[in-house]
Amino acid sequence: MRILILSDRFTPEIAAPSFRILDHARVWLDLGHEVTVVTCTPNFPHGVVFPGYRNRLYQEEWIDGLRVIRIWTYMAANEGVVRRTLDYMSYMFSAIFFAWRYPTFDVLLATSPPFFAAIAGWVVAGLRRRPWVFEIRDLWPASIRAVGASRSRALDLVERLELFLYRKADRIISLTQSFRRDLASRGIPVEKNDVVTNAVDLRQFGPEQVRFDARERLCIPKDAFLAGYIGTTGLAHDLEKVLDAADRCRDEARLCFLIMGEGAKRAELEAEARRRELSNVVFHDFVPHDDVPSVLAALDVSLIHLRPDPVFRTVIPSKMFESMAMGIPMIMAVEGESAALVTDAGAGICVPSGDGAAIAEAVRRLAAEPALAAKLGQRGRTAAESKYSRRPNAEAALRTLLAAVQSYTGGGTS
Repeated sequence: MRILILSDRFTPEIAAPSFRILDHARVWLDLGHEVTVVTCTPNFPHGVVFPGYRNRLYQEEWIDGLRVIRIWTYMAANEGVVRRTLDYMSYMFSAIFFAWRYPTFDVLLATSPPFFAAIAGWVVAGLRRRPWVFEIRDLWPASIRAVGASRSRALDLVERLELFLYRKADRIISLTQSFRRDLASRGIPVEKNDVVTNAVDLRQFGPEQVRFDARERLCIPKDAFLAGYIGTTGLAHDLEKVLDAADRCRDEARLCFLIMGEGAKRAELEAEARRRELSNVVFHDFVPHDDVPSVLAALDVSLIHLRPDPVFRTVIPSKMFESMAMGIPMIMAVEGESAALVTDAGAGICVPSGDGAAIAEAVRRLAAEPALAAKLGQRGRTAAESKYSRRPNAEAALRTLLAAVQSYTGGGTS
C-alpha cells in the first residue's frame, strides 16, 4: 500500500506529531508499504528555518527510507493567533497547490491539529480520487477556546467546518476514547472512528538508551531530588502551577524543579521565576529527541500538567509514555482519561490539575519514600512494554488505513 501523510510538523522538529508519524511510518516501511510525508521546512517552535534547510516552494529529501516533501509556508513562532493562523493556512494552500506533484498513493492520512491539514487532506484526496483518513490528535478548535487564545465568533464557523470534515473522512483515527465519544455525541458513527492511542518506541526509550549524565550538563547536584517537566511551554500547560509548587518547596534545599522546553509562555515563566526568586527552578531549551532519554533518566519524577478545563480531560499527553518507558514515576496533573491510565498502570501519583499545593505535596512524598518512587517507575516500565509499545499501535493505525482503501474501492489496492 502507498500512503501519503499530510502534517505541518515533522522531524527534525521536536513535537509530538513528528515522533508519532516517524515511528508509525518506520513500522509501515518494515511491513513493506511505501510512505511519503508532505510537510513544511522545519522551523518549530521559533518560526526560524533550521540550519541546513531553506524555505523553498518545493523540495524533497529521504529520511530513514521515507520520502519527505517539504513545501513553502509562511513561518511564525509558536505564539499569538493571527500569525500562527497564517502559518497553518499557508501550509493548507501549498499542500493543495502541489497535489499534482505527489507520487501515486492509495490512501491519504491527514493529521490534525491544526485542522487546516485536514482541509488539505480532503481536497487533495478528492482531486486524486483516493480515500482519506482524518487523524485527530486534539479537539481543535475546542482547545483554543479552553486556553482563551481566542473568543472570536469565527470559531463557531470553524467548528461547523470541523464537523463537516469528520463526516467527509472515509475513516477517523482518534487518539483517545474521549475523542471518539465526543464525535459520537455530535453524530459521527463510531463504526468509522478507530482509537489508536499514543505510545512509545521502546527501541528509543529505555535505560539502555542513556548516553550521558544530564545532571552534570544541567549543573544539578547529584543528591538533589529532581522533578521535571519536559515539553512545550504553551498556554494549555499552565506551568505557573509548577512554579507555585517550587515556591512551596523553596525552603527544602534538596528539592529541585526542571522546566525543559519552549513555547508561548516560556519567557513569562522565566520572568515570574526571577520575580519570585525561585533558585530551585532550572529552565532549559529543547534538546534533540535522541537526548531526551538521558534527560528523563536524570529525573526522580516526571511532571505532567495541563490547564484545568474539561477539554483537557479528553487528552493523553504523549510525554507520559516516554516517562513510563524510562521507568520514571509521574505526578499526573491531568484529570480524566490520562489519570485513569496512570492509575490503571500504577505508574504515578495523580493530583488535581491546577493545584500547585498538591504537586508540591506529591513531590515531597516521593522524595521521602524512594521505595514507592522505584515501585511506581517499575510499574510504568512494565505497562509500556505490555500495553504502550509503538509497533502494535502503528499496526492498528495501518488497519484503519487499509479499511479506508477497502471501503473506497470495494477491496484491495491498486
